[in-house]
Amino acid sequence: MTELQSFGLRLVDPSAGAASRRGGAGPSDHKAVTVDGHTIMVPVHTSTAWNSPFTAQAPDAQGMSTITRGAIPIASISFPKQPRFYSMQTFDGVPYSHIATLHGSDVLATTVLQTCIRYESRKKTCKFCAIGQSLAAGRTVARKTPEQLAEVARAAVLLDGVKHMVLTTGTPNATDRGAAILCESAFAIKAAVDIPIQGQCEPPDDDQWFHRMKAAGIDTLGMHLEVVTQSVREKIMPGKASVPISRYMSAFEAAVGVFGRGQVSTYILAGLGDTREAILEICDTLLTMGVYPFVVPFVPISGTPLEDHPAPTPEFMKSILQPLGQRVVAHNLRSSDIKAGCGKCGACSSLSVYES
Repeated sequence: MTELQSFGLRLVDPSAGAASRRGGAGPSDHKAVTVDGHTIMVPVHTSTAWNSPFTAQAPDAQGMSTITRGAIPIASISFPKQPRFYSMQTFDGVPYSHIATLHGSDVLATTVLQTCIRYESRKKTCKFCAIGQSLAAGRTVARKTPEQLAEVARAAVLLDGVKHMVLTTGTPNATDRGAAILCESAFAIKAAVDIPIQGQCEPPDDDQWFHRMKAAGIDTLGMHLEVVTQSVREKIMPGKASVPISRYMSAFEAAVGVFGRGQVSTYILAGLGDTREAILEICDTLLTMGVYPFVVPFVPISGTPLEDHPAPTPEFMKSILQPLGQRVVAHNLRSSDIKAGCGKCGACSSLSVYES
């Protein structure tokens, strides 16, 4: 799994399974693949994937496929099916797939606000981010209303058995940084369907927002560092680096006091310049605080400034994930205990496998 996420996968039949993700917020250019009962997101649209040593053969009548390395079969896989809710549209005529998408096999994810004050400035943009690509391509809408989100979430639960939901957002301002948008969205969703929700935003300027988000129905919170070394942060994501790591740490402490140990997480992209030692050191600090450090391999997305940046090697990822998995268990912060969100899903990293 670690090798697949570093190298990517070539597809004999690109239409197999659920539609792959191109562009958009968060890890993208992936397809969901189930290996030994564990669903992971594997890059399929990147330059790395086009040169991958791994090829997925066309699935058979039962939906099973074989991964080969060269001419040698090495694993049997399957692809999660296209969800039924994708064929529907909202009362105001917007396709459900433009409002929220299936991640992994049972997670509903959406970018509530598909614009960002960082992305819209060349000097401030996170160089790995593609939040504007799916909007420009007409595959989503700029702002999902609470009513639309509630409608789609209810259908995804009833029709496709979705188990939890992720609400992320572009950063709209330098004050609440998206917390207000997440509150109104979660409140509407919880009124329509009982589903655990993770909210994701930059640390707001006021810790009272954590209480407001919890009261609105958000069960877990993600505040994503992405890069942990300040000099690398300033190079890779100059706008977001203006929020110092010290603010993240104080926000983590306050958020854990509201949501509980293990219910606050952060995304760390390995392969952008942070050393193994730097990543593990900050992960130790986060674990002690009760924050789950979700370390994932960087994926170079086409059309971004880092589209030609190399993906991390499997050896580099293993050197982080193996000891990190042991430390997660030692702190009793397993991914399986998270109520909702990226860490619980685990599809964008093989970290949860190393917790076993």
